[in-house]
Amino acid sequence: MKSLDARLFQVAFQAILLTVGVLLRDFSLLPAQMALAIASATATQAFWFKVFKLKNVGYLSPLITGFGLSLLLRADSLWLHPLVACLAISGKFLIRIRGKHVFNPANFGVGIALLGLPGAWVSPGQWGNDLGIAVWLIALGALVVQKARRDDAAWLFLATFLGLTATRLFLLGYTFERGWEILVHQALNGALLLFAFFMISDPMTLPDRPAARRLHVILVASVAFCWQFVFYRPSGALWALLCLALLVPLWDAIWPGKRHNWHGNIPLQNNVASQGKIAG
Repeated sequence: MKSLDARLFQVAFQAILLTVGVLLRDFSLLPAQMALAIASATATQAFWFKVFKLKNVGYLSPLITGFGLSLLLRADSLWLHPLVACLAISGKFLIRIRGKHVFNPANFGVGIALLGLPGAWVSPGQWGNDLGIAVWLIALGALVVQKARRDDAAWLFLATFLGLTATRLFLLGYTFERGWEILVHQALNGALLLFAFFMISDPMTLPDRPAARRLHVILVASVAFCWQFVFYRPSGALWALLCLALLVPLWDAIWPGKRHNWHGNIPLQNNVASQGKIAG
C-alpha cells in the first residue's frame, strides 16, 4: 500500500498551528495576507512549471511555503507577503546546484524580506513559552519529521542547541534550580520548536548522507546559539540556516548520498542522472 506524501501531514499541521496562533496567540496576521501568500506561491510554482515544461509535479510545496511565511513573517502591508512568496518559490527553481535547490523556500523568503523589504519583521516571541502549545508543537512536529524520515535532524538540533544553553548556564554559575528553570523556558519556546520540526528538518535542503546531515545540523545549532547568546541578536536559527545552506552542496560533493524525494529515495547511482532536472 502506497504511503501518503509526508507533505500532506506538514500542510495539515501548519494549518492547525496557524489557526491556533490566530485564535489563541493573537497573531498580527490578516487573513488576506495569508491568502495572498498562498495564492502567490501557487501561481509562481505554476509559472515555473510552464517555463521548464515540468509535468506530474504537484503543488504541496507552495502550500507549505505559503503557510510557513504566514507563520513566520509579519508586515504592515498586503503586498509584502505575496511578493516574498513569489521570490521564495522562484529561488527554489533558479538557485540550484547539481539539480538540488539550495535554500529552504520559507527561510529564503524571510531572509530576503528582513534584509531588503520595508515593513517586514519576524516575532519569535509570538508563540510564547506555553507548555500546552509546546506539547502540541512537539507532537505534531515529531509526526511530520518521522514521516519525512528526517526526525534525526530535528532532535539533534534541539539537543545541540539546548546542550550549549545548559553549558552556558553552568559556566555562568547558575544554581541547579535556576538553571533548570531557564533551560525549560528555552526548551518550551514555540519559535525554537517550530524551527526544529518544520524548517531545519526539510529533507530537500539538508545534505543527502546521514553523517553529513548531522554535521550540518550541529553547525546550524552552534551558529544559532552564538548568534543569540554571544552576539545577542534575534532570530539566530533563521539566519544560521540561511547562511549555512551554502555549505550543503559542498557536503553533498564530499559525501554523496541518496537523494531524497517525497515518494522514496533515489539511489546513489541515479543521482548524477537527476542532477540536471528540477524536482521537489
